[in-house]
Amino acid sequence: QRSRTFSDFGFRMADGGFVSLKVYDVLGNEVATLVNEYKSAGEYEVTFDSHSGEGQNLSSGVYFYQLKITGPETSSGQAMIQTKKMLLIK
Repeated sequence: QRSRTFSDFGFRMADGGFVSLKVYDVLGNEVATLVNEYKSAGEYEVTFDSHSGEGQNLSSGVYFYQLKITGPETSSGQAMIQTKKMLLIK
């Protein structure tokens, strides 16, 4: 059993590209980078352990996560950006 708060993010890519998955606080400050690298086509799952990029334990509250996929292999050559809200409860 996990002793801390965890969230799993899953995404599927039909084409390869550069993937960025970041977490932001309500003021728009980046608090964690979960993925920042090239990924080939496939399915991926990333675990967020409710800690900032500096290892600080994040407090309960509203956060946003943004998945951005760019690169020449994406179907249109354009970026795909998806931003969603998440509630972190401890």
